[in-house]
Amino acid sequence: MIRPANPEDHSWITDVLKEWWAGPVMETRGRLHQADQLPALVAETGSIPVGLVTYRIDANECEIISFNSLEENIGIGTALLRAVAEIARRSGCRRLWLLTTNDNTDVLRFYQKKGMHISAVYLDAIKESRKLKPGIPIVGNHGIPLRDEIELEMML
Repeated sequence: MIRPANPEDHSWITDVLKEWWAGPVMETRGRLHQADQLPALVAETGSIPVGLVTYRIDANECEIISFNSLEENIGIGTALLRAVAEIARRSGCRRLWLLTTNDNTDVLRFYQKKGMHISAVYLDAIKESRKLKPGIPIVGNHGIPLRDEIELEMML
């Protein structure tokens, strides 16, 4: 089940953002976001939260700020992506987009399989991101140095 986050979810959301993103402050394209204060959707199995997406709507675009499926390969990520895309459509958005990093090969595969396209690559962008969020690690998944940001989009 996918549902909008409510105030009772705040501590769980903060915990997820701390564990997966080194805290609730997220940086995208030179802008800081307080992800635990953004609109969010929670995926639940029974009454157990198993997924989270935070997002922001700006004019006719919806940007995914954080995305976490806590159990993989059982449809949680797909359901979250569909739900946020539907919210974006109902809000009049024409584009759903997000940024990921060059090391995030599993995520790149997931989003492309779900119909998103690579729309831009920002070479060496992580160097600038670290100025705003110094906790971004030097090395990411699979021992790959974190350097570039990759933008993916889906037209709605």
